[in-house]
Amino acid sequence: MDETPRTTEEPPRPAPALTGSRVDAYLERIGATRPTRADAPALRELQRRHLMTVPFENLSIHLGQDIVLEEEKLVDKIVTYRRGGFCYELNGAFAALLRGLGFRVTLLQARVFGDGGRLGIPYDHVALRVETDEGTGPWLADVGFGDHALQPLALDSRVEQEDPSGRFRFREAPRGDLDLLRDGSRQFRLDPRPRALPEFRAGSWYHRTSPESHFTRSLVCSRLTEEGRVTLRGRTLIRTVRGERRKEELATDADVLRAYLVEFGLALDQMPEVRAALIGPRG
Repeated sequence: MDETPRTTEEPPRPAPALTGSRVDAYLERIGATRPTRADAPALRELQRRHLMTVPFENLSIHLGQDIVLEEEKLVDKIVTYRRGGFCYELNGAFAALLRGLGFRVTLLQARVFGDGGRLGIPYDHVALRVETDEGTGPWLADVGFGDHALQPLALDSRVEQEDPSGRFRFREAPRGDLDLLRDGSRQFRLDPRPRALPEFRAGSWYHRTSPESHFTRSLVCSRLTEEGRVTLRGRTLIRTVRGERRKEELATDADVLRAYLVEFGLALDQMPEVRAALIGPRG
């Protein structure tokens, strides 16, 4: 394996910040107030609010809806249309909110560890490097990895970091990358070089079209709650309360649509179904 450090690249130009009214609308969407300064406590609160109100979901893939990696469209989906999304959408929009509040944000690409420790494709995941105005951090903020850290993680730390979701640690990896571990298990490999949102289009296309992507093979909608998590996988509603999981099978389409509305705030006008055209032979 080539472990030669990567060369420094010209950083991509940051996207323009959201305007004041758009920031206010986004804050209303996640039930947050405008912070007085762009500091670490504000970042922690914004990440927590986002995780509790905006669901991680892949429904657009199975509803035949386009996914456009442009910040204005991503913010519209979350704020105007009251939807969620997967990593490119959620962290892309969250980056726009943070910049609008005065945080300095850089997009980072990561490859997710799958079965047997196999790494996923390049641009498999997008995460955020965030700098605050009081000089703490830099922080890894992430509202798009499903069940993950509740709080931002200190990127420069190499010791275990306690979080309500577990113990997290960054470990040095080949070529200057970082592996993020949760309770000793590798989650993803982070490339610290700055990226721009358009660079993730190929990864987004792969995950919404390839039969090798788990996003094309199932329906998922999930969000954090005060006591744990609520998840809808197809017709199975799963509530995790203080570590205890309870499953409920929803019998009718009406029950499923009601669960999307009541549990996640998603007012859908059609029933999401796994699109058979997306699923082909694997091998």
